[in-house]
Amino acid sequence: MANKQSAIKRIRSSGRKRLRNQLYRSRARTLIKRARKLAGEGDLEEARAAAEQAITTLDKAAVRGIIHRNNASRRKSRLIRMLANAEQAE
Repeated sequence: MANKQSAIKRIRSSGRKRLRNQLYRSRARTLIKRARKLAGEGDLEEARAAAEQAITTLDKAAVRGIIHRNNASRRKSRLIRMLANAEQAE
């Protein structure tokens, strides 16, 4: 356990930030999974809507510094490519 007052405060603030970051990461993962699942089932309209939500969430996470902007770009690119392939398959 930390002894300095600043270290104790830093532990508390880091815990709050960790929970907030976890929320954005989890939300992005969930939306990406939903879009992939819908595209796999052939429901492209809903998959496209879920992908848009996922992209928005990834952008917000990148702007807030929760994930790196290149990481967000890579995930968005993979998601869009997967949707394009699913549309082409139909």
